[in-house]
Amino acid sequence: MKRWTLPLLLPMLALLPVAGHAADKKPTAAIPADPTTDPLMITAGFLSGHPDLRFRLLGMEKRTAGDQEAAFKFFQRAAFYADKPSQAMVAEMLWNGTGTAADRALAYAWMDLAAERGYQGFVELRERYWAALTPAQREQAIAQGEAIYARFGDAAAKPRIAVALRRERRNVTGSRTGFTGNLRIVVPGPAGPEEIDGSKFYDDRYWDPDKYQQWHDAIWAKPRVATVNVGEATQVKPENDRKTRIPEVTPDPNAREPQTEDLQPAALDDPTP
Repeated sequence: MKRWTLPLLLPMLALLPVAGHAADKKPTAAIPADPTTDPLMITAGFLSGHPDLRFRLLGMEKRTAGDQEAAFKFFQRAAFYADKPSQAMVAEMLWNGTGTAADRALAYAWMDLAAERGYQGFVELRERYWAALTPAQREQAIAQGEAIYARFGDAAAKPRIAVALRRERRNVTGSRTGFTGNLRIVVPGPAGPEEIDGSKFYDDRYWDPDKYQQWHDAIWAKPRVATVNVGEATQVKPENDRKTRIPEVTPDPNAREPQTEDLQPAALDDPTP
């Protein structure tokens, strides 16, 4: 008998697993430093334009606080903006009945969705889920998966995050082209106002939808997903990293956004005394 979970994935959801850099160093050309670890970036409103990261962080905070039901809802809301790690967390919580009623068929549909881009760790979990389902559960998973993909699949969700990124960038720069060379962002701090170089805050890799996608791909292509074996170990080899079992559906980009409490992550709280 084998049991699997995502214990190593949990802390990674809050702090993206990129190469470590001090906050005042210039990001590398390959993968920029994680903006969610820089208090000035967060205080300046970075998460306001990144609902995927914002709601993921809220989900993690609720999970840590023991409010699993609220965590489940926030992960769903992050999933609405194409956040694959949050989609995997929705699957895991459904699989284990954490914060919601256990539903392994529906859990498979969500993990299939999380593996949509071929991220190795999520593909492996998708295949493990599938191997554990009964024939009846497999049929149910495929049927339920169509509605999940229509609402949360990349074809529907990527345009949503793209709109959010572009809108927030224009709100501050006042330009459709995003010129930030002379922009200085002033944020409050415990020692008085501090400034952030606009070229750092508005690095294209955080705001250009295509480059933002590439950044996530670089991070999550091979996430460190843990497995816990009970009894004899078995190896699961996916037939195809990008092969979904859910039939192609018409995306619904105008689907209703999941509802949650009107909260903001603790990282966004005003740091002034």
